[in-house]
Amino acid sequence: MRMFAVALLGGVVTLGGYKLLESTMDPSRGHAFQSSELSSQFASLPVGANGMNDFTAAAELSTPAVVHVKSNMMVQTRNMWNMDPFGGFFDDGWGFGRPQQHNAQSTGSGVITTPDGYIVTNNHVVNDAQSVEVVLEDGRTYTAQVVGTDPSTDLALLKIDETNLPILTFGNSDNLRVGEWVLAVGNPFNLTSTVTAGIVSAKARNINILKDKMAIESFIQTDAAVNPGNSGGALVNARGELVGINTAIASNTGSYSGYSFAVPVEIVKKVIDDLMNHGIVQRAFLGANLIELNGDVAKKVGVQQTHGVYIDGVMEGGSAQYAGLRKGDIITAIDGKELRNSAELTEYVGRHRPGDRVQLTIIREGDKTEVPVELRNSKGTTDIVERNDSEALEALGAELEELSANELNKLGLKGGVKITKLKEGKLQQYTSIRPGFIITTIDNQVVTSIEHLQKILNNKSGGVMMEGLYPGWPGRYYYAFGM
Repeated sequence: MRMFAVALLGGVVTLGGYKLLESTMDPSRGHAFQSSELSSQFASLPVGANGMNDFTAAAELSTPAVVHVKSNMMVQTRNMWNMDPFGGFFDDGWGFGRPQQHNAQSTGSGVITTPDGYIVTNNHVVNDAQSVEVVLEDGRTYTAQVVGTDPSTDLALLKIDETNLPILTFGNSDNLRVGEWVLAVGNPFNLTSTVTAGIVSAKARNINILKDKMAIESFIQTDAAVNPGNSGGALVNARGELVGINTAIASNTGSYSGYSFAVPVEIVKKVIDDLMNHGIVQRAFLGANLIELNGDVAKKVGVQQTHGVYIDGVMEGGSAQYAGLRKGDIITAIDGKELRNSAELTEYVGRHRPGDRVQLTIIREGDKTEVPVELRNSKGTTDIVERNDSEALEALGAELEELSANELNKLGLKGGVKITKLKEGKLQQYTSIRPGFIITTIDNQVVTSIEHLQKILNNKSGGVMMEGLYPGWPGRYYYAFGM
């Protein structure tokens, strides 16, 4: 069975087994995407003097705007030879010694989207990173801020402090045609500014690689060679326009073996816009259980139609219910665009925000009809969703208690917060931490209260290093996890 491997590209190589993985922006918001202004020389596919396709102009346009992204993180390993007499209490009962913290680095690529330093990359490139470094094609190096991430599309937005940077013109991924030439630009195996060519071999491909429960997978599939280090890099057409962000490969080995997958730029533009203006992605949902039709499925659900998307049920309070859609309806088009599969529908809805309206073409009991739908968010409203300041703290999955002045004095601490109980969350999932642990610092910042801990975590994206102690036990303990 073919295994789809995320092209973490650089993580496989550098970490040696580290766990892998539509509209134009409003200029009034401060960052407008550059529209396509193509000279006559790019009106058609360039042909070289030898009569072969010539991609030199596209490569020259794109390589200066593709950067090298280096994510620095801490990983935990267990040392079987450095036995800890308390390992049975603190190390899942295996007694292999305390978790050992090691510096590690994952590398990938990114694309400069604005002259003042906004860069798009993959979420899996910067996820768990304590710091992110960006290297331009000319060798200049910057520390990058993670503006925001969106695991549901595997995208992230970075910012560096610079101006007058080269950028890529945004193309239109909807206009890509199967068989069209494309270039993949990135840094595979730390080989800076590498360009490979191939064709679009499929569109709207869902490969079930993203684990987020709200994942949007409608990848552009190409046969342009993509390897570890290409993640977050540019997929450009023969005119040098950005049409996608390279994200994954189909491979049994972790290296390129024929197919690669990119997030369409129409999704990328929407995610960037939301992260710039809201800090989180504004996601609209149809609110229906969907089944992609084919001959076999049509027989099972008892319909004659063999293409389209079958509604197997609607969710209470969702967009579909408010629009009057019901089980048995078959969606064949959205805003006049014929649907070939459910991935296309998910992608198109995912480009919209709560409050936007779309027009669905459906077949109900053999009759075709048009249904207007006002899209809603996950809460069933059309409101813009604001970032929850307590969400980061809740994600830890811990009940906390502040230490009294007497306890701090007794332990010789300047600050600290005690974990009294663990529940489902990041600490339980990714670390071997135990109740009773006192959090003293987060990334070298002293934690003075629960409110202060929440403030620190709200400003964190990526890797977190938590330091502290267990009262009565020797030494200090470190736990690393990602936000």
